[in-house]
Amino acid sequence: MLTRRALLKGILALAAAGFLPRLEAKRTERGHAFSYDWLKGRAKELSQRPYQPAIEALPDWLAHIDWDGYQSIRFRPERALWRKANLPFQVRLFHLGLFFKHPVHLYEVAAGKAQLIPYRADWFQFGPKIQVPKKVPDLGYAGFRVHAQPDFERDVFAFLGASYFRAVGKSMQYGMSARGLAINTGLDEEFPEFREFYLERPEPGATALIFYALLDGPSVSGAYRFAVTPGEPTAMDIEANLYPRKTIERVGIAPLTSMFLCGENDRRVADDFRPEIHDSDGLVMWTGKGEWIWRPLLNPPAVRINSFLDHNPKGFGLLQRDRNFDHYQDDGANYHLRPSTWVEPLESWGEGAVQLVELPAPDETFDNVVAFWHPKEPLTPGRAYRFHYRLSWGEAPEPLSYGGRVVATRTGVGGIPGRKNQIPSRKFVIDFGGGRLDSLPETAKVEPVITVSRGRVLEPAARPIRGTPYWRCNFDLAVEGQEPVDMRCFLRDERGVLTETWLYQYLPPQNA
Repeated sequence: MLTRRALLKGILALAAAGFLPRLEAKRTERGHAFSYDWLKGRAKELSQRPYQPAIEALPDWLAHIDWDGYQSIRFRPERALWRKANLPFQVRLFHLGLFFKHPVHLYEVAAGKAQLIPYRADWFQFGPKIQVPKKVPDLGYAGFRVHAQPDFERDVFAFLGASYFRAVGKSMQYGMSARGLAINTGLDEEFPEFREFYLERPEPGATALIFYALLDGPSVSGAYRFAVTPGEPTAMDIEANLYPRKTIERVGIAPLTSMFLCGENDRRVADDFRPEIHDSDGLVMWTGKGEWIWRPLLNPPAVRINSFLDHNPKGFGLLQRDRNFDHYQDDGANYHLRPSTWVEPLESWGEGAVQLVELPAPDETFDNVVAFWHPKEPLTPGRAYRFHYRLSWGEAPEPLSYGGRVVATRTGVGGIPGRKNQIPSRKFVIDFGGGRLDSLPETAKVEPVITVSRGRVLEPAARPIRGTPYWRCNFDLAVEGQEPVDMRCFLRDERGVLTETWLYQYLPPQNA
C-alpha cells in the first residue's frame, strides 16, 4: 500500500527531476527488439545529449486532488499483468496525480521483444470526488508494484517516485527504501530518475522476476538490470551501468534511505508516548579487512556526514536490530517489523568509503538517513562505469559475523548517582550479545578496548548482565569544548576479540 511516507519521499524526489520527451516512447509503442545491450546503448547515447527536463502537464482533474483523493485511486487487481496467464508474479500499477506528475513508460518483454503497456483509465477505480472525463489522454503511470505467489494480495516490492524503491521480507512490512543512484546527498542534491521499465515475462515456475530500467538525470544516465527473488530475505541482484554527462565528484552507489527520529541512544526529539521511533537503528559495515563495525544512528541538530574509508568492502547495510515491540509501542507503524537492508558487492569496488549522511528530522515523515558506497575517484564523462551488487531485505539479511554484536547503546549524564559530579562527563553504556559471549562464565576476564579522538575515558568496565545473555560495557567521557568526539569500543578476552567494533560520534552540548 502507498503510505504518506512514500508520497512525501516522492515529492522530494520528483521535484528535482524531469522526464524524457513523449517522442522518445512513441517510437516503441508497436514493439521492438529488446536486449540489455540495447538498453545500455540507449543510455550511453542519451548521456551524449543535453539533459531535457520535464514539462508537467497533468490535467486539472488530477492536478488538484488532495491526499485523500489520490488514495482513493485504486488499481483493479483483475487487470494485473500476467494474472490471466497464472504466472508466479503479477504487476499492478500506480496512477499519476497529486505530487506524482512525471510518468514512467512500462514495457513487457517477451520473446526478445518489448511491447509498451498502454495507459487505460478503466484499469483503475476512482473515488467519488474525482471527476474523470469521458475521454482520458494517454497519461502513462507513476510506477508499479509486484506481487508473488502464493500471496497475490500483498506486494513484495514497489517502484514509485524518482529512483526510489522498497521491498519486504518475511514480515511483509515496508520500511526503509533504496535508490538507483545518489548524487550530492546532504548538499545540493540531484535526483536522477528511472524513466522506463522493461518487465520480462516470467516463465511458469520462475522464482525470480527480471526487469530492466533506464535512468536519467542532469549529470548521468544509466541502464539497470534487476533480478528479484522474494523470500526471507528478499534478494535483489542489481547491475548498474552508468554514463556520466559531467564529472560527478560525490556519487553514491547502492544508496539506502531510512528514518531515525529517536531511540534509546538519542532522545533529542522525544516528546512522544512512544519510546523509540525509527525504521533503522544502525549502520553495519563488514570491511575489506574483515572487521565488523556497528554505528548507531542519530537524529542530529545539523547535517552530519561521516566517511568510513575502505578497500573492497564485503558489505554494509542499514539495520533494524531492535525487534522488541515494547521498545516502540506502535501497533500501527509496526517499527519492530521494519526490514533491514544489506548491500553485498558482487565484484571488487576498489578504494572508497561507506558514507553516512544524517539530517535533522522534526518528525517521522522525514527520511533523514542515507548510506552508500562512495568511490574514491570521481565519475567522468566519456567513460562507462559498472557496479554489480545484491540488496537483501528482511529481519536479519546480513551474513553471520560469528562475533558478539551491539544490541543497545544508551547515554546519559556521567558520574555516580547521589554524588556531585566533580568532572563534567557523559556516560556511555553499550550492551553486547552473541558469539563467544554466550558461553563465557561470569568470572571471565573481559576487557573493554576504548579509544576516543579527544577527551578522557573514565571508569571503563565490562561485566555480564545477570538474568540476560548480554555483557555490558560502560564508561564516562570527560571532554571540554564543542568539537565532535569520535569513539571506538570492542570487547576482548585472553583468546582475542569477542565483538564487533562500536563506533559513535558524540556532540558535546553547544551551551557547555
